[in-house]
Amino acid sequence: MEKRLWNHVLTVRQQSPLVQNITNFVVMNNSANALLAVGASPIMAHAEGELADMARICQSLVINIGTLDDYWFESMLQASATAQRSGKPWVLDPVGVGATLYRDNAISQLLALQPTVVRGNASEIMALAKANNKATKGVDSTAASDEALDAARFIRYRYGSVVCISGEVDIVVGEGRPIYIRNGDPLMTRVTGLGCSATAIIGAFVAVVEDVVEAVSAAMALLGISGELAAAESAGPGSLQANLLDKLYNITEEEFAMRIRVSHEG
Repeated sequence: MEKRLWNHVLTVRQQSPLVQNITNFVVMNNSANALLAVGASPIMAHAEGELADMARICQSLVINIGTLDDYWFESMLQASATAQRSGKPWVLDPVGVGATLYRDNAISQLLALQPTVVRGNASEIMALAKANNKATKGVDSTAASDEALDAARFIRYRYGSVVCISGEVDIVVGEGRPIYIRNGDPLMTRVTGLGCSATAIIGAFVAVVEDVVEAVSAAMALLGISGELAAAESAGPGSLQANLLDKLYNITEEEFAMRIRVSHEG
């Protein structure tokens, strides 16, 4: 599998997919730069008047509800409905779901449009599936990734989405056995929006890789390994941001192969 995942990294670099992002104000620049670094082309567009044109030219769609409001939500609904009708892959990041009724109602409508991938931390995935009453703590996770497995399986069963639970261990839940990715560094949690960057990168991979589970796994492994390598050269979260972008851009097959820790074992 490791070799196939690296080949997916090369596919993104070679094909440079165009990825539409309707994402939050906090991470817009970070997400765009992460997409550029992995070889994709970002478009950060949410105006209702151009959604139809964007749907024609972009190869995938990323929806992130971090800074939700009524106008942006309507754009998200229209864009994701168009993606669903056309069979175009789209990725949903349910930032802060479970925190407010407004956010929960919005997510319910988006989920009904059957995202190709849902990526969130463990608390968000559990809140999304209403698996229990554990509340989210802002946009940080208050639960371990493996606690959200049942919730992820529920989302997979009900909506057909591949679910990525991100955390100290990233878990990708598809049709078969879950895939566990044990890459990353604790310093990454000190930089806002890296989860959102992960979602954006997933959007690039599902645009050009047919196997959705492998696309998500490759995206998460790439970010985690790049984070490890960048953290080793960083004095703190500020330098990590720059070093991470550099590593996403110039990571080698040897670095990827030596670092990747992926398995079907929990």
